[in-house]
Parts: sequence; structure tokens; C-alpha cells
Amino acid sequence: DVHAVWKSEEAEVRGGSAAGSQNWIDVHNHTKTADAITALKAQGMQVLVTNLSDTAVDFREIDYTKPTAIILGQEKFGASKAALELADQDIIIPMVGMVQSLNVSVACSVVLYEAQRQRQIAGMYNQANLSHERRQRTLFEGGHPIFAEACQRKGLPYPTIDDEGQIVADDEWWQKMQMNKSAWQHIDD
Repeated sequence: DVHAVWKSEEAEVRGGSAAGSQNWIDVHNHTKTADAITALKAQGMQVLVTNLSDTAVDFREIDYTKPTAIILGQEKFGASKAALELADQDIIIPMVGMVQSLNVSVACSVVLYEAQRQRQIAGMYNQANLSHERRQRTLFEGGHPIFAEACQRKGLPYPTIDDEGQIVADDEWWQKMQMNKSAWQHIDD
């Protein structure tokens, strides 16, 4: 999941060079940092923030096998005051030389790679940790975005996705997929 905090309600996560990854994550939009952090802590997350401070620890010293939320601040100004106050721990990526920080996307990649490394060593990827329903939804929306949009538009339930990523649906579902909603409503009556 990605929780994004925006200054206005019109803002949203948009596609870019890594836009395909949006098919595999759920984005939760917030207008207040405190609301986002409260939601994360309610899920039992440890909340970390990248911040150069006296209490910051090396990002590699954190146990990422615990449910974890990582706050990355805006590149020019860093994390917000609210984020710094509400986070459980400041973390840093140690730097050598004249530069004190990395680009936010690079910093994110470095921290997430460490989290993935620790979780892989702990065997956390040997079993699915998403519910069956969420996994099916994610596979359908990410693997078949045109059909997912059509299901949403027509009010059709999502079909099952098999182990090869193929749609498993009966003839009636496929027929409704090819027709407009008003043409097949009488079929259901």
C-alpha cells in the first residue's frame, strides 16, 4: 500500500516512468499527515521517517520484518513537522562526501531494498500474505485493466484469475462483457 498526503483534494498519484507499478499497489490518499499516520498506526505499523536528526538511526538497524510504514519527505524541505512529531523513529541513509541526502526516489529504493532483503532472509516471501480476495482483485485489475474498467462501468463482478493469470468466467459473463448494460439487464430479470 502507498499512503500519499496531498495539500489539496484534487491531487492524486499519477502515472510516470514507473506507472505500471500502480497496477500492483493500493493507493490511499489523505489531505492531512496526522490522519495518514493515525491510520497506519491503527494497523499496527511502526512508522519511520527519513530525517537527519540527533535521534536518527542507520536505516539498516531497523527490523523491517515488522509491519512498517516509511515516510519520505519532499526533496527540498524534507518531511513535514507533523510527520516528524508523529513518527516512531527517524532513520538516515549514511552518506559520505559533500552531499547530505539522496533523491527521494533513490532513498525510497535503498530503504525498500533493505526491507525486502530482511524479509527474504526471514522467509516472509515463501507464503502469500494477501487475502485471496485482494490477490484476485489485484491480479485482475493489474493483469486485465481494460476488462476491470468494463466490469466497474457495467456493474459486473470480477471473474476468477487462475495460476497463469488467465480469466476464468462462464459464458454469461463473457456475453455481458461484450454487450452494453441496458442490453443484458433483461437477461437477469
